[in-house]
Amino acid sequence: MTEVDFSQITAYQRYKLMASLIVPRPIALVTTLGPHGVVNAAPFSMFNMVGEDPPIVMLSINRLQDAHLKDTAANILAQGEFVVHMTDEAMVQQMHGCGESFPSDISELDQVGLTATPSHCVAPPRIVQAPVAFECVLHDKMETPSRIVFIGEIKWLSVRDGLVDTTAWRVNLQNYHPVGRFGASFYVTSRDRFAVGDASPSTRTTPIDEL
Repeated sequence: MTEVDFSQITAYQRYKLMASLIVPRPIALVTTLGPHGVVNAAPFSMFNMVGEDPPIVMLSINRLQDAHLKDTAANILAQGEFVVHMTDEAMVQQMHGCGESFPSDISELDQVGLTATPSHCVAPPRIVQAPVAFECVLHDKMETPSRIVFIGEIKWLSVRDGLVDTTAWRVNLQNYHPVGRFGASFYVTSRDRFAVGDASPSTRTTPIDEL
């Protein structure tokens, strides 16, 4: 085994190791509103579900080198609202394009060809092309020297027609193809799926499938 004492390497070296080993990670494409009403959209892979009661998600946004905040972080702190979208294969190029650096008075959605539509209970709009949109309000935050970790409480879910059975509350996973962040500039799909156990993947169910 290669042994690494994290106290003896730099923060950037730790980042490179962690970001390429803790993979794949889901990608949150986050929309917020700027102070003049401009819609900001940016992807973040330091993101995940935290719990369901209350329904909360975690979004970790790094500070810039000059200690300024990224537009998404500044907007969440000012407005207390944001929308988290899951990215599927059909919109991965647009999601990646939203990661480019644009002035705060220019909306990334306009630059990459994504369409905004009003949300139900928060001011930032959701993205029409996204298969999943979680409307969130700021529940709590944690600050470190390098980051702000936002805890968002989900208030509303919009999901593509046919993706959720609202009688059994199950997701049609056969039609859901999100992409994940891998190390460096690599992404992965979620098509190569398998079940663990004796039964075939097509017939095997687990307790989570019966919820």
